[in-house]
Amino acid sequence: MQRLYTCLLYLIQPLVWLRLLWRGRKAPAYRKRWLERYGFCHGKVKAHGILIHSVSVGETIAAIPLIKALQHRYPHLPITVTTMTPTGSQQVVKSLGNTVSHVYLPYDLPGSIRRFLKQLQPKLVIIMETELWPNLITALYQRHIPLVIANARLSERSAKRYAKLGNAIRRLMPQITHIAAQNQFDAQRFIDLGLPQDHITVTGSIKFDIHLSEQQQQSIADLKAAWLSQRPVWIAASTHHGEDDIILMAHKHLLKNYPDLLLILVPRHPERFASVEKLINDYGLTYQLRSENHVPTPQTQIILGNTMGELIVLYGMADIAFVGGSLVERGGHNPLEPALHHLPIIMGEHTFNFNVICEQLVQANGLWVTQATKDDLSQKISQLLQDKIQRKRVGENAFLVLKHNQGALDRLLTVIDNPLS
Repeated sequence: MQRLYTCLLYLIQPLVWLRLLWRGRKAPAYRKRWLERYGFCHGKVKAHGILIHSVSVGETIAAIPLIKALQHRYPHLPITVTTMTPTGSQQVVKSLGNTVSHVYLPYDLPGSIRRFLKQLQPKLVIIMETELWPNLITALYQRHIPLVIANARLSERSAKRYAKLGNAIRRLMPQITHIAAQNQFDAQRFIDLGLPQDHITVTGSIKFDIHLSEQQQQSIADLKAAWLSQRPVWIAASTHHGEDDIILMAHKHLLKNYPDLLLILVPRHPERFASVEKLINDYGLTYQLRSENHVPTPQTQIILGNTMGELIVLYGMADIAFVGGSLVERGGHNPLEPALHHLPIIMGEHTFNFNVICEQLVQANGLWVTQATKDDLSQKISQLLQDKIQRKRVGENAFLVLKHNQGALDRLLTVIDNPLS
């Protein structure tokens, strides 16, 4: 099965190149650094250290506290951070600068993986969340390089897909040194796929272990001082195609009763900034681009968040947060960042990426679930705008869920200490 997988992976490489070129039309970074995707990273990495892989922006943000803790704990070990997307790459550079090495993780081709590992020769590999690359896992196992999957989650849907691989996945799972799972449900799904029980620990989600840095707190304070506004503000963050129409219709409806209401709209992917800007124009709404760094005027109805890496700061400007990827079947994005700001949270029904976290928030009345309609979304926003006491209470409930679940980072570091000791 693994040989067939490898053959198919080689055969589809021309399609992979076409996809990179296609995505590069709107995001030129996809056309660059292709050699890194095939393991050519000479002079870009430091050997005999720790490799941490985080696919994209969300995983990278979650990994930053872990990376900084490892830098403090093992100052003698160089750290290399790999991503798969340009946005993830930008986040690494923005957050960690030259304190780490950074390249793209090669595609799961045996030759590329061998070339990469020969350059890096890591003492430990940490993969954030769940990226099960068979050839990478096998190569690490054969070289006796420990592999830890950190902050691991495995949805029921993904588990069923992996289960269809039968004996192939059951042979692969014992090659993973250890998995630090977010919860018992995730842990059991890994065990059902063939992971030995002594290869897994439930550590909780390190996404709860987030804090505002002094720089972020200062940025929020500076923005609030510059905006000089007591206007009500709601943010629609990490939105996907199919959600922006609903959000803009809801905002236009809300403006009838709340004419000074300001929306901060932040699309998930930078290649969508231009199309969302056009959509705002089509709805006849007045807007400013966040990248222009202008103070919103009383006539400004929307700020389009077309910058990278400052979403957590923009949450600090809002009174209510909608978290995207949830009105469409994308599984939702991280609701804990708005919880950190004591904001009441609204999401759609598709939250399978954060299923357990969202259930906790719903049960604590820190998150409200909306239908994928402008009427239901606008009704929930309106209810929170009208009742300041309720708005504050729901936001506080969300924050308490965050606070009560912190501590996963320390438990994860204990798991990581074992193979490095």
